[in-house]
Amino acid sequence: MRASRLSLLGLCVALTSSVFAFEPLPLAQQGGVSQVMLTCTGCHGEALMGVAAAGFPRLAGLSADYLSKQLYDFKAGKRFNPYMQQFAAGLSDQDIQSVTRFFAALPTTQYARPSRASAAEDLGARLALRGAWERNIPECVSCHGPGGVGVGNTFPPLAGQPALYLVNQLRDWQKGVRRNDPNDLMGHIAKALNEEEIQAVSDYFAGLPVGGAR
Repeated sequence: MRASRLSLLGLCVALTSSVFAFEPLPLAQQGGVSQVMLTCTGCHGEALMGVAAAGFPRLAGLSADYLSKQLYDFKAGKRFNPYMQQFAAGLSDQDIQSVTRFFAALPTTQYARPSRASAAEDLGARLALRGAWERNIPECVSCHGPGGVGVGNTFPPLAGQPALYLVNQLRDWQKGVRRNDPNDLMGHIAKALNEEEIQAVSDYFAGLPVGGAR
């Protein structure tokens, strides 16, 4: 491991050790993935399923291409987070390819997959499943798939992501702090949402039940 990576590893451990236990991922070592990847467990949890209380997202099972784009966007300053920008700056192309492929192959929880035909009784469900077309807000599932499970390499999963993470991303799009999606689609949507709606739709996807319930 290069000295710069060791320094970066130490920095990430120091930033997170006061809140989260930092432990390596045995599977990463078995798979020969660069050890720089191990810093991710400090914020995103040992299973990389996220840490809800802190608003750190799950990485397990997300598309490798989507994750790669996010890391490159952090490196290029197109997406902003001081810790992630520092971390991504120390990664080589090979690191990014290896780490994101490993993340994508990790097992992850399966969530319910309500569709546009499912009942939508509260505000969060209505936005997720029906949208608010009178304000040009499409339903989330139209892009992110039934239950917000993610579609392809462009639309990531929403199901099971921490509500605080989703709230923070919508606020960032709303403020123009985050603007790394195609045609600023999420920026337009987020700007049309009020704070109650942002919280409601984030709670909805964070609270989807595990398994096949509708």
